Amino acid sequence: MHVDTSTPLPAALDRGLHRPISVAELFTIGIGPSSSHTVGPMRAAFDFAQRAVGQSGAGRTAPTHVTCDLYGSLALTGRGHATDTAAILGLAGWEPERLDPDAAPRILADIAVQSRLPLAGMHLVDFEATDIVFHPREFLPEHPNGMTFTARLADGGIYTETYFSIGGGAILRKGAPASASNVAVRHPFSSGAGLLVLGDENGLSIADIVRANETAWREASETDAFLDAVRTAMHASIDRGIAQDGILPGGLKVRRRARAIEQGLTGDTPGSNPAEVFEWVSLWALAVNEENAAGGRVVTAPTNGAAGVLPAVLRFYETLIARDEDTRREGARTFLLTAAAIGMLYKKRASISAAEMGCQGEVGVACSMAAGALAAVLGGSNGQIENAAEIGMEHNLGLTCDPIGGLVQIPCIERNTMGAVKAINAAYLALRGDGSHVVSLDAVIETMRQTGEDMRSQYKETSLGGLAVNVVEC
Repeated sequence: MHVDTSTPLPAALDRGLHRPISVAELFTIGIGPSSSHTVGPMRAAFDFAQRAVGQSGAGRTAPTHVTCDLYGSLALTGRGHATDTAAILGLAGWEPERLDPDAAPRILADIAVQSRLPLAGMHLVDFEATDIVFHPREFLPEHPNGMTFTARLADGGIYTETYFSIGGGAILRKGAPASASNVAVRHPFSSGAGLLVLGDENGLSIADIVRANETAWREASETDAFLDAVRTAMHASIDRGIAQDGILPGGLKVRRRARAIEQGLTGDTPGSNPAEVFEWVSLWALAVNEENAAGGRVVTAPTNGAAGVLPAVLRFYETLIARDEDTRREGARTFLLTAAAIGMLYKKRASISAAEMGCQGEVGVACSMAAGALAAVLGGSNGQIENAAEIGMEHNLGLTCDPIGGLVQIPCIERNTMGAVKAINAAYLALRGDGSHVVSLDAVIETMRQTGEDMRSQYKETSLGGLAVNVVEC
């Protein structure tokens, strides 16, 4: 098995260096355990289902049976990432934003009992669990995360589409026209250097630049409402993760630790014992990623595998630094807008897919985003923010993705705690300087991209190397 990631992506998967990206594309509220392997496939299956049912309206007969073929990384770690169940739920008309995670087992059980699936939620077709086919030794040339859906039509015809899950829950359909967005943002940028120039020329912070650009998609009040909803969902995932106990699903018998850790901390409140500050930060990140591993509701930020980093650093800011609700709310908006700007650069100039970049593209990017965001709400200049983001990634370069058993548990859950603590350290290091530094954010993003391309495929979300093969499963 060989995956050639050294060549540029084909035009069908060109994400567009200059394509405007909205903050709503960086943060989505969905379910665990993986944005690339759960959220993306569910969205792809949902899209296919709508198109397949629409075939009858295009003069063809209705579907009678559907299948899904999973390739490469989706096949190698798909069972551990619930890719198969995500595809089934998507075919049945569910989207990650609308699905109640607690209702999913009942929906799947009903489909299994009936051996029929309500395609797009409206049209019954024959379906068995074996209709999800894994091809672990076959990689589609365009992307490591490939999947093909096929519908058999009543007249004997076949309707098929191939999709790619490219990171952060985003998908691309093979053969679809290249996304040429006609959205004209006020302050377009495609590099960290360009972002700094825009700030200097217009007297704007990085958050201000993103806020102005968002008016191309919606009213400013709507953007604030979206950011507030993301903030609420992030905090809810922390609180729910701390409240839960028991064993995580998947067979590794990993016990949830967040609740016990909180009970073991000696301070009455976070910050009352300075020696435990980073333990609280680790707890908050741990809680989110335990919730993610259990298939709960989290914010993709920028991926599910790295979903705990930004919420933990945001909770650090709101709990230990901001002292009133108005400051917290406005600070959270600035935090998320700044983080989004940094995430946009990684999406434009590299990738946030662990199947392409390893975990440096997930936890590393989240650390970089959180570092810059924290520097912003602590009063940092644009230069200091860019420096913080660069530091956050510089010390995650080369981070592999080697989940044991294909589950987003070991080392993924603890890795988020490290990313959160690193982000805080990076922010304070940057704030001790004047914003000038030797390595630019653009340089470190390009280094991450090159490192990801050079990294052997077994270290990029395939569970074929690293801890995934050196730890015996129990």
